[in-house]
Amino acid sequence: MTQHLHSKRLQRPGLGKVVAAVLGLVAALSLGAVGEAKAGVQTPASVDRFDDQPHGFASLAGGTTGGAGGKVVTVTDQASLAKYAAAEEPYVIRVSGAIAVEPFGSDIVVTSNKTVIGVGDTGEIVHGELHLNPGTSNVIIRNLTIRDSYVEGDWDGKTTDFDAIQMDTVDHVWIDHNRFTHMGDGLLDIRKDSQYITVSYNQFTNHNKAFGIGWTTNVLTQITIDHNWFTGTKQRNPSADNCAYAHLYNNYLSAQVADGDPVWTYGNWSRGKTRMVIENSYYDGVQHPYQADATAELVQRGSILKNISGRTDEWGAAFDPREFYPYRLDPAAAVPALVERFSGPQKRIGVTLHVPGDYPTVQAAVDAVPDGNAVPVTIAVAPGTYRAKVHIPATKPNIVLQGTGRDRSDTVIVHDTPAAYGGSTGSATVRIAANDVTARHLTFSNDFDEAAVELNGEQALAMKTTGDRIVFEDTAFLGNQDTLMTDSPKLDVISRVYIRDSYIEGDVDFLYGRATTVVERSVIRALSRGSDTNNGYITAASTWTGNPYGFLITGSKIVSDAPAGSFHLGRPWHPGGEPAAIAQVLIRDTELPAAIKASPWTDMSGFSWKDARFAEYRNSGPGAAVTADRPQMSDEDARAHTVADYLRGSDGWAPNARH
Repeated sequence: MTQHLHSKRLQRPGLGKVVAAVLGLVAALSLGAVGEAKAGVQTPASVDRFDDQPHGFASLAGGTTGGAGGKVVTVTDQASLAKYAAAEEPYVIRVSGAIAVEPFGSDIVVTSNKTVIGVGDTGEIVHGELHLNPGTSNVIIRNLTIRDSYVEGDWDGKTTDFDAIQMDTVDHVWIDHNRFTHMGDGLLDIRKDSQYITVSYNQFTNHNKAFGIGWTTNVLTQITIDHNWFTGTKQRNPSADNCAYAHLYNNYLSAQVADGDPVWTYGNWSRGKTRMVIENSYYDGVQHPYQADATAELVQRGSILKNISGRTDEWGAAFDPREFYPYRLDPAAAVPALVERFSGPQKRIGVTLHVPGDYPTVQAAVDAVPDGNAVPVTIAVAPGTYRAKVHIPATKPNIVLQGTGRDRSDTVIVHDTPAAYGGSTGSATVRIAANDVTARHLTFSNDFDEAAVELNGEQALAMKTTGDRIVFEDTAFLGNQDTLMTDSPKLDVISRVYIRDSYIEGDVDFLYGRATTVVERSVIRALSRGSDTNNGYITAASTWTGNPYGFLITGSKIVSDAPAGSFHLGRPWHPGGEPAAIAQVLIRDTELPAAIKASPWTDMSGFSWKDARFAEYRNSGPGAAVTADRPQMSDEDARAHTVADYLRGSDGWAPNARH
């Protein structure tokens, strides 16, 4: 915008202290007591069963980050999967849909620094194996179904070696939330001195040899195995041979294959010189639930055994897992329901990019999202102040930008560019041009100090959007002139923005543009510029004349420290004198402060407010009134000007229905 009054502002409130620590996400389900941890090691206060950070042994000795920091790619065919999985550089590889591997039983080699993750719960690798060669390090395999390389008649797996995943002499690997079924030999083979491994929340089904660990005389492997479901399997659930440390907890073994084999039908087996600890697991209908060689050690505590037979060996001291890492035990009685619900591929699991951590800046994380992205990618921003500009281009839809602090003020994206140094668009701290972007628990700010320098062009945007289906939840927008612009790519293109439970502040035209914009259940603060008569304008809509829905402010509260009768509700903006930009603004069911003028709408650049589509409906507070200069919407028209009406469009978009 260029037709603005020259404004001076008073000192604005500071952003306050910013919390610098990342907070844990709310638990998906919180059951069980937290055990004591070794001094200096904190036990987590909550559990997120879809957390994208590894736990257990995979979290030690530098941790397992997979392809973090690398480009994110989505693959739908074998050639692309094989190309990126074998690349030298790090990648986050999203598998979308089923990929049939040819020739039948072939390997897909996965090299170091890779994350291979299913998109939603539909990512599948069929007839093939993921293979990690010796020396491979730092790999995450999540949320996949790997199935059906079984050769009829080869129940014992003696003629083929078509595992779901096989790894030899690797380190730092996390296998999580996968489903393995009906393969040619083992479902999961972790072999030959592999170290720092965690296997969690997987399903092992419809198979003979489920999960083997070892194939070595050395005693090096450290492995955590938790919340896995073994059902319809016969043996190796798992078999752990010569593991230095094998920690099994909260696993569920059920519906074991019963073929009369007295020895090779079993649950957990501590073999060789393995030291194994089993905690709070659940065995239902299992032969030999847990057993140990005479040379091995096995400690069991807290598990439930139902309809079992055979060996339940316990001897030796094994080790104390809490000497290595913190963890939270669920009660054994809760394990069947928990594991059935949370194991295997999940729709909720996607790619989450952490800032900092995976990427040093928010923009670097945005840049890593693939063009044409079809499934939401979350950029989780840790508490802190990020003084930088961010641009989400139109080519990168389906991004969730999310602060991870307790409060939206904990995570702030801020810059200080005025329009005089780059135009109105160039001044924006954050620009969102892509469709289907959501921002939560964040503060967006432009802290350009109008009082510090004399400029012709003091507009300074905290946020500009041009994309469609943009959602802001629990966000704050801080600025003065032109704080928040919700726009569209061109005049007759309709973009929609939904702002809920948020805070917007400014003085001159600080909520403006041509997008259809709903502000619901939010606080709008009109800042005083020190005038007794005119402190500014809340809205400056430029709605296309063919669009019946411009701005809706509803169920909200406007507050101000400006003198009584010194603030306008809005004025009609015609960019470049565009006659087809006919502002539409409805403020309804909202509390208005005494600062609102008795005649709250005003002209702009020669265009009369009376030619715009301004209205109020059932407002309250000291600034609310019904006069000839305050058009009121009729009850009948108000029924067609709800949140749903503004947002629905031709695609039925209804973000408000999720609340």
